[in-house]
Amino acid sequence: MTKFLLIVHVLAAIIAIGPVTVAASAFPAAVRRAVAEPGSEQALGAVRNLHRICRVYALVGVVVPVFGLATANSLHVLGDTWLIVSIVLTALAAAVLGLLVLPGQSAVLEDLATGASARLAMSTGVFNLLWATVTVLMIVRPGSTTGA
Repeated sequence: MTKFLLIVHVLAAIIAIGPVTVAASAFPAAVRRAVAEPGSEQALGAVRNLHRICRVYALVGVVVPVFGLATANSLHVLGDTWLIVSIVLTALAAAVLGLLVLPGQSAVLEDLATGASARLAMSTGVFNLLWATVTVLMIVRPGSTTGA
């Protein structure tokens, strides 16, 4: 059962979180193109599509911590420091995505003429950095007896 939980956890992370990080990172540049090409349905469509990808995959991404916690419980590592730090960073990443990135993208879509703000790009960068840190912690697992 542990292997199944771990497989779902890792696949969900790759399939759900990867697209969110890429789409969120591409959003500001797509907005700049849309602003530079007023009236371009293709440029506007790209911005809308990137925002939709972020919203949908953020919802799918809920599977990642759910199966991560189930895997950790199965492995009896819920009290390990590296896991607790990962849980806190995951919660922070989810908060940044849900409270700053997605609403920031929605605001830009409502008034495309304003373009992507530096704050939105910074929030996206923080989100990506948090997820990168969690990924490293999941791989390295400080204090692990696996020798990694």
